[in-house]
Amino acid sequence: MRTRILGTTGVAVNEIGYGAMHLSIDREKRPTETDSVAFLQRIVDELGINFIDTADAYCTESGETGHNERLIAKALNPARRQHVLVATKGGCVRPEGRWERDGRPEHLRAACDASLKALGCERIDLYQLHAPDPLVPVEESVGTLADLQRDGKIRFVGVSNFSLPLLEQAMKETQIVSLQNQFSVINQREEDALLAFCEANGITYIPWNPIGGRGKAPELAAHSAALEHIAARHGASPHAVALAWLLKRSPAMLPIPGTRHFDHMAQNVQAEHIGLSDDEMKELGGN
Repeated sequence: MRTRILGTTGVAVNEIGYGAMHLSIDREKRPTETDSVAFLQRIVDELGINFIDTADAYCTESGETGHNERLIAKALNPARRQHVLVATKGGCVRPEGRWERDGRPEHLRAACDASLKALGCERIDLYQLHAPDPLVPVEESVGTLADLQRDGKIRFVGVSNFSLPLLEQAMKETQIVSLQNQFSVINQREEDALLAFCEANGITYIPWNPIGGRGKAPELAAHSAALEHIAARHGASPHAVALAWLLKRSPAMLPIPGTRHFDHMAQNVQAEHIGLSDDEMKELGGN
């Protein structure tokens, strides 16, 4: 696989990563632990995935916080772990299955320690503030991550679900190497300014929900004909075309498609081999 550099760190990761949320977030549909571990090992060993994104809040409720991180720890033995960059997040909690934000310094310190334990590591590769907490100044939350970085518990710091003004504030506290926001072929216009800012400042843009379909059926349907037409032309899946669109859209992009199925992930990684033309980019709404 071709590689891209994470921010300005000099660390190279492959162009397509993996978002592991789907292995944990829905108790009724989640695979067994054995199947999840086997799946993670296969995408690393057979597909070359070397960037995996997780979060302590990828679980069904607060009683199983860290479920997703523990799956990854079980899948990545020392031989695999040295070749895979694991990104996790703190700052969200799941009381009774709800999504709530907690960016208090004391919570983030405890969350980081818990993630270190769940992942079975001494230092987290990339630790991201999951979302800004409206009740806590962003400089306090990100400043705490900077403290944890100085303590050696975090290698790189990123943020997620941030606006441009908040991102600029965060950058005053420490080096921000990544921004993880929603971006896909169906919602690109909302994030153009942020993407341009990331490109200009050496920040990797990690688009969550990069296919764009979850909860967006009407919008996706509007693009489905073009996606299917272009996919047929390239002998690829529509999902792979949507990912190829992101890769061509910006050199700052690092898509992390999520799936529970190996065959789907194998189709996704083919995105790097799809050379979309300028006309096809325009057909899909790209610049």
